[in-house]
Amino acid sequence: MNDANASLLRRYRTQLFVATWLSYAGFYLCRKVYAVVKHTLKLEFGFNDEQIALPWTVFLVCYMLGQFLAAWLGRRMESRRVLAYGMTVAAASNIVLGWLVDRHHASQLLWICVLMGIHGLAQSAGWPHNVALFANWTHRSERGTLFGIWGSCYQVGAVIGKGLAGFLLGGLGLAWSFYGSSIVFFLITAVFIVLAKERPQSVGLTLADAAEPDHQPAASAPGAAAPREAPLPKGFVSAIVAMGLIYFGFKFLRYALDSWSALILGEHFALSSSMSAYLSTAFDWIGLLGVIAGGWWSDRMPGSRRTPVIFYMSCFCLLFTWLMWLIGLSTPTVFVVLLGLIGFFEMGPDALLSGASAMDVGSRRQAALAAGVINGFGSIGPIVQEPLIGWLKQNFGLDSVFLMLVIVGFVTTVATWLLMRFERGRL
Repeated sequence: MNDANASLLRRYRTQLFVATWLSYAGFYLCRKVYAVVKHTLKLEFGFNDEQIALPWTVFLVCYMLGQFLAAWLGRRMESRRVLAYGMTVAAASNIVLGWLVDRHHASQLLWICVLMGIHGLAQSAGWPHNVALFANWTHRSERGTLFGIWGSCYQVGAVIGKGLAGFLLGGLGLAWSFYGSSIVFFLITAVFIVLAKERPQSVGLTLADAAEPDHQPAASAPGAAAPREAPLPKGFVSAIVAMGLIYFGFKFLRYALDSWSALILGEHFALSSSMSAYLSTAFDWIGLLGVIAGGWWSDRMPGSRRTPVIFYMSCFCLLFTWLMWLIGLSTPTVFVVLLGLIGFFEMGPDALLSGASAMDVGSRRQAALAAGVINGFGSIGPIVQEPLIGWLKQNFGLDSVFLMLVIVGFVTTVATWLLMRFERGRL
């Protein structure tokens, strides 16, 4: 490749990185609004705890089912197009939710559930198809590091989303918590459409990678959509299902700590709501470092293998989850320190399994399918953990909650070890 083409490739790769980063950050920007306004909705419309939890449960179920739909679409449509549709519908559904609140139609819980379901389906396009675009423009040997940096998008999007929704809630009212994030996401969508290109071949470039050939038809014209229908590699389905079942454990743990840590800090240590929310972000911020570290480490393994790194980090995650069970409830400082350490060693494997590993096993042709199935199975974890933790906490106390997280962590670590041994036997 001459200097001019190399420079052009770098430009398009940078554009793609920025476009996909903004895309998934925008999905989280809209996704976190409901968590912020949940208490205000409850007070304003007279919902009880079970009622206010129902729309989020509907969201999670539709998001999980939508992952498999997104995987299916990944074999039939350009990821760029699926993402544009998903981003538009996600922003629009949030706008309508704000309108319902503004017109006081939100008292009809059914309509909130319907719109949150649509929102969940639209959100499901985000992960698998951003992963697919990322795979199209990167080499196998660099994905761990680059994806580790890219993975900051959902932590940053979550923090900004919560902050923006809270600011608008206090300044302009409940409806604008929904309107504000949607307006920003519409702008992000426009930027994405301009910057993102499906693959190097779309602009007349190539990205040679001996470890992962493209297998693209030679006659494909620049700008033409590459065919997605192709025979699946041997062992592909069993591999992604196994990874998806392991991801169930990681996502169970992540959503459990994300959903309940602020409440635990407030109730158990008698902290204010604002202080509890602030301290609970230790999981996200320290977790971001784990995503970067895990990606960098995996790229330096022989053959850029991800599974050994996932296993080693999961062992430390299990250790600190066990310590959380033993001493985490002693002081707020101990709780927050352990929360951050769990975040570091959980987020690293979480991002590797659903990101770089999905790209590796699916290659460029099947990355959306692999990411969709893995994230689809993993997304069952958040659905299960919410009512289970609530029931355990209500009936048996916090000790039972953390004991359950230890058990989930142990089973997940053992499963990861078995996957590592299986992969080693195939090499």
